[in-house]
Amino acid sequence: MRLRSRLLGMATAALAAIPLALLGPAVGASQAAGANQATAHSCATAKPGFAACKALVRTDVVAVQKASPNATPSGYGPSSLQSAYNLPSGTAGAGRTVAIVDAYDAPTAEADLAVYRSQFGLPACTTANGCFKKIDQNGGTSYPRANGGWAQEISLDIDMVSAICPNCHILLVEAKSSSFANLGAAVNRAAATPGVVAISNSYGGSDAADSTYGSYYNHPGIAVTASSGDSGYGASYPASSHYVTAVGGTTLSTASNTRGWTETAWSGAGSGCSTYNTALTSAASFSTGCSKRAEADVSAVANPSTGVAVYDSTAYQGLSGWMVFGGTSVASPIIASVYGLAGNTASIDNNYPYTHSSSLWDVTSGSNGSCPTSQWCNARAGWDGPTGLGTPNGIGAF
Repeated sequence: MRLRSRLLGMATAALAAIPLALLGPAVGASQAAGANQATAHSCATAKPGFAACKALVRTDVVAVQKASPNATPSGYGPSSLQSAYNLPSGTAGAGRTVAIVDAYDAPTAEADLAVYRSQFGLPACTTANGCFKKIDQNGGTSYPRANGGWAQEISLDIDMVSAICPNCHILLVEAKSSSFANLGAAVNRAAATPGVVAISNSYGGSDAADSTYGSYYNHPGIAVTASSGDSGYGASYPASSHYVTAVGGTTLSTASNTRGWTETAWSGAGSGCSTYNTALTSAASFSTGCSKRAEADVSAVANPSTGVAVYDSTAYQGLSGWMVFGGTSVASPIIASVYGLAGNTASIDNNYPYTHSSSLWDVTSGSNGSCPTSQWCNARAGWDGPTGLGTPNGIGAF
């Protein structure tokens, strides 16, 4: 009996010494690109007039409460994302605010943000030092009820701003529900806040008309980004709005090339043509095949198989702590934060990437399924539906 106890103790100690990345399946280039991993949606399917968040959490990677000093969480962290997209994250973004709009309350948002930034050696971003601010859709502190799924989305969003633009301030605006009316009111509140240069919306519902909801997303001088969706072909609103930058998704893996990385279209990335909204002027020269608004414009990593590290302590679906996330919910705040790094939003609009596509990594392989016109679902040279014009290669396209 003593021998069995001693062996059990030795096994437990050995397990504790294993790096976190080895406790679950490795995330990144060691996995087959586009492999099907066990995931769960953080939010339920949206009803008409409502949106669902686009976060996908890996359920086959062990969620860990605390990273040990000699181990890092599974999933890509800030240094990997900054390297992949050739970003000046260490020197740019000061004095600018990236806003995150989500539904419901994440009661541990600021504390969870502190864990993420401490883990990766980023400067503190708190209410006390003026870097972080959380408000309700009316600009106050009467926060809506908590929701574990949307709390995961919130942690994902603010962690991605931290990863891409650690010098940026972060404004979190919490809508009282996931209706477009309330989310839209939260977007308007974000746009009215001094210092905000970009607003990320990691949610979507069925294609809708700008004549109904467009006033919420039409904010000249501010870059408004929206996730293209995680279900392949089919337009999603607000990504299909004339006024936003629609953000698709890729599979991101390390590679032995000059860049050090390679990307393909993620099989879940949303794409399509809006039934209602007018096309972007500069998109006409890229043969989108859409008579109206084409989706997406640009893209970033979204495949959960090559997902990102996120810390969230609000337990949901039995998960909390360090987790790995994918979905175009990852991509939207990444692109909003690249706009924050660039600092050009006062003088440009969402046509700008189309006239500066040479500053993007063109994604030319991969597919999100089948559709009536090849480029709506299949990556190719130039514009395509799942990845748009490509992913950031520096800040020149933003």
